[in-house]
Order: sequence, then structure tokens, then C-alpha cells
Amino acid sequence: MKREDIVAIIKKERVIAIVRTKEQLKIPKLIKDLVDGGIKVIEITSNSPGVLEEIAIARKLYSGTDIIIGAGSVVNVKIANAAIKAGAQFLVTPNTNTDVIAVAHNHSIPVVMGALTPSEICLAAEHGADIIKLFPAGDIGISYFRSIQAPLDSITFFGVGGINLLNIEEWIAAGISGVGLGSALTNEEKNKSGENHRENTIRKFINIIKKSQWNN
Repeated sequence: MKREDIVAIIKKERVIAIVRTKEQLKIPKLIKDLVDGGIKVIEITSNSPGVLEEIAIARKLYSGTDIIIGAGSVVNVKIANAAIKAGAQFLVTPNTNTDVIAVAHNHSIPVVMGALTPSEICLAAEHGADIIKLFPAGDIGISYFRSIQAPLDSITFFGVGGINLLNIEEWIAAGISGVGLGSALTNEEKNKSGENHRENTIRKFINIIKKSQWNN
């Protein structure tokens, strides 16, 4: 799949699910729950144990499907190269490291690059970042995003960090192009009655997104 095709899928789906855990054995189940709930774009963070192995396993398991598997927390070129070798279809960074873009694009891999200030955002965009990950979105707030977006409205922004069921509709209304969701999607596998709380939460997000102005 070409870089442009992967970018198109990410922009269409508008949600990147973030799998971050301290227990490698939990990763396959987390991914399965996300896929079963309707999520198609998933990143496994580089600080999760066994990340390279799990990327390779997930790529093989979901080969031939429309599920896209990427690597997150890619802070430098070393991690980028390892993730690409393992089969990552896209990279997500928390920081603005333009060397990562060069490495990824040489392999036709898109980058969702973390940036916060106008200077970081413009630097990432000028070096070809496919999507800007506004991070940490929840801490800076919607008013900051609106101020940034006004002069930089040609840039595709995904908000990441602090976005949840209580505020996602506000972010959508403010004009964010997509979101990255971590613990808001993956926390608490079951509630006291034995229901799969994670799957219910994922469905709630999907329902909100389907009814949002993104689909109007």
C-alpha cells in the first residue's frame, strides 16, 4: 500500500487508537477489542513491551483486511527504522523530529507528527509531515486549537491527549480533523456485571463520530 493510500485511510477513519500497556500479553486482546468495536487504525506505542513483535503479529493477523497497524511514540530515527522493519504502516511521534519524516517517506510510510507551537507545526509541515498531531490537546484546550487553526487552516490536525467521551463533540465542532484515543478507549476491560466495558466505550465513540458533522 502506498503512503498516499494509508494517509487517505487515516483521514477517512478520523480515529487513531493508541495501544499502550506495560504487559505485552494484553496487546493482542486490546487490538481485538478495538477491531471488534469498529476501529480500523491502531498504533502500538514504542514504549510497550514487545512492540516490534506485536506489530509483526498484528500485521500478519490482519493481513488482507482494512486494518492499519502503526507504531507510536516514535521519538527518533532508531525507533522509526525498527518499527518500519517490523511492518509498521504509519508512524506517530509525540515530538517534532523531522529526521523521522525523511526516514519514513523513504519507505513510503506516512508520519503523524507531534507538534504544539506554531513554529513546531510549520516546521513539521514544511518537512512533509502527513498529519499534525496536536499534542497534548486536552491540556492546551479548544480555544488554543482555534487560534492555531485560523492562520494554519491548510494543515490537517488530529488532536491527541485528553480527548474523551465528554469533550470529543466539542473538538469535532471546533474543526479538528481527527483524534488519537488511548486510555479513553482501552481502559477497564469489564465492569462489575461482567460486561465488556471496553467494547461498550468503543461503540459509544463510534456512534458519536457517525452522528457528528464529520459525516454530514
